[in-house]
Amino acid sequence: MVKLFTTPVCPYCSTLKQFLKKHNIEFEEIDVSQDKKALEEMIKKSDQMGVPVIEIDGNIVVGFDKEKIAELLNIKD
Repeated sequence: MVKLFTTPVCPYCSTLKQFLKKHNIEFEEIDVSQDKKALEEMIKKSDQMGVPVIEIDGNIVVGFDKEKIAELLNIKD
């Protein structure tokens, strides 16, 4: 399961979503600018206020760390 914590104005969030779609990775997107509980969950899991935060099978990645995300999802570019 891939969960994205994003906001509508975040350029890295858009880039991340394009990257996942390109590789046919399904994800759940949560807009933390509209969901206070999700924002609190994101901060608790990542100790970060910034987006994107990605949760991949319980692993937390802060920011669009392409190499780490590709490694966790076993994506070969």
